[in-house]
Amino acid sequence: MERGDYIVHIVDDEEPVRKSLAFMLTVSGFAVRLHDSATAFLAAAPTIRNGCLVTDLRMPDISGVDLIRKLKELAARIPSIVITGHGDVPMAVEAMKAGALDFIEKPFEDDTLIAAIERAARELDRNAGDQDIHAILERLAQLSEREREVLSGVVAGHANKTIAYDLDISPRTVEVHRANVMAKMEARSLPELVRIALAAGFVSK
Repeated sequence: MERGDYIVHIVDDEEPVRKSLAFMLTVSGFAVRLHDSATAFLAAAPTIRNGCLVTDLRMPDISGVDLIRKLKELAARIPSIVITGHGDVPMAVEAMKAGALDFIEKPFEDDTLIAAIERAARELDRNAGDQDIHAILERLAQLSEREREVLSGVVAGHANKTIAYDLDISPRTVEVHRANVMAKMEARSLPELVRIALAAGFVSK
């Protein structure tokens, strides 16, 4: 699906942020629509076709995570990307489990958001999405049993010390295993690792 074939909907309560993202994405060839609140976007959501959502996490009316949950309730099939300046692993896990396709922490490079939007476009194309899942499952199969245990702790939102305690190993050993997991899963950040794991149906125990 080409960039002009779908619309990127930006939801953020801060006008400078909306305009900045809109300018960058428009210059990059995307069609863009702006919404100043989650409530405003929800009003339009039932009529949206071939669109993806880029939403801020913290907004005064409805949070980005709650917005995604409400879209699910409306059965609106809109791939969603959450951006935030206050991100951490538990927040990423919550967003992904709510249905977010990606979770991006500010500040981020333009290419990071563009790549996430293009993944969202592939989500609109079922066949390409199936190919992505197949590749992820192949990478998941490369993990050792201990690496899968560490990944399980990460997906659960646990800190290294908690994972170390649960597995009766040192925090340093957890760091080594987590680095190996990120390399094998080809994840550039913890939120991306969580997204990949959840996309593959990997649910923590």
